[in-house]
Amino acid sequence: MGTRDARIDAYITKSAEFAQPILTNLRDWIHTACPDVEETMKWSAPFFMYKGILVNMAAFKEHCAVGFWKWTPEQIFGKDKGTKGKADEGMGLFGRITSVKDLPPKKEMIKYIKRAMELNESGVKPDAPKPKPKKALVVPPYFTAALKKNKKAMSHFEAFSESKKREYVEWLTEAKTDATRDKRMEQALEWIAEGKTRDWKYAKC
Repeated sequence: MGTRDARIDAYITKSAEFAQPILTNLRDWIHTACPDVEETMKWSAPFFMYKGILVNMAAFKEHCAVGFWKWTPEQIFGKDKGTKGKADEGMGLFGRITSVKDLPPKKEMIKYIKRAMELNESGVKPDAPKPKPKKALVVPPYFTAALKKNKKAMSHFEAFSESKKREYVEWLTEAKTDATRDKRMEQALEWIAEGKTRDWKYAKC
């Protein structure tokens, strides 16, 4: 027999209202597909165990995510191409889930869970994820122009590795509005002039 963890009850209760039916459905479907599943919490999120990690789910401010921890979309979905690609839209194999309607039908989801069970049982090693080729770094002209007006910032930015430059560029280009972008650029120039990387607050001393 499987187990239910009271911490997951609390997790669902504390989640946003939109997320509660999503998480509840997922949990019930997992137990339906795998009666022997055991629940636990890892990294502050619900995990479901069956001969190793089987499925995990999480709730965020505006969406939920669910994934098969060890297995790639190809291993889980097989020829069900309709589900592929959604993993690119957010964490997990099904992209950003904002309502129950975004979940696969119950019958499909149970099939995927059973497939993950078979993979766990078989001892098959997970496919190593194929790294996605990174696009060439393109620094927006407005950022280049701003850097040229700040010699210290320009000097430090040029000395950064490509990955550190990319962090700043992505932060700016992902801004939803011009106002947000301008505010981020002002902050970026201040940090870069001090030689700080985008994640300097989290860097180990």
